[in-house]
Amino acid sequence: MRILGVCGSLQAHSNNLTLLRVAAAAAPEGVDLIIFDGVRSLPHFNPDLEAAGVPEAVTEWRNAVDASDAVLIACPEYAFSLPGALKNAIDWVIGSGELEGKVVAITAAVPSRERGRRGLSALRDTLSAARVSIVGGEPIPRGPDFEQEVSELVRRLVAATSDKPVT
Repeated sequence: MRILGVCGSLQAHSNNLTLLRVAAAAAPEGVDLIIFDGVRSLPHFNPDLEAAGVPEAVTEWRNAVDASDAVLIACPEYAFSLPGALKNAIDWVIGSGELEGKVVAITAAVPSRERGRRGLSALRDTLSAARVSIVGGEPIPRGPDFEQEVSELVRRLVAATSDKPVT
């Protein structure tokens, strides 16, 4: 099984990137969690760009999503919503269909459990355009149980993906 890890933050030392690294280390045998680092390279979504040929960064993104069995998104909250770069990335795979029907786990690395909920709600709304199956959706506080909670989310994502009927 291949899970694509996507960080909504572009910061080099993001807590959400750390969450994805913990998730990759926690992936069970037979599961590869690959972190995609190309969100920052995507041009602003504009269907007119495809008329001249799909930009290489977009092709790489679409191929990465298409080749995955599931997706894990670690999404910070910016101004009570999801980051623009992540929204842009999702826009690039809505119409082309690579995200359609995937199992997607969503979470956020946060300082306390009450933080990040609005961003995750906005992310859930955006992902509904691709009719994905959402796993999780709760923020994970950084603290003594962080690794355990991330591991549990990965376990739930793997289980949900394994249970998904083949279409």
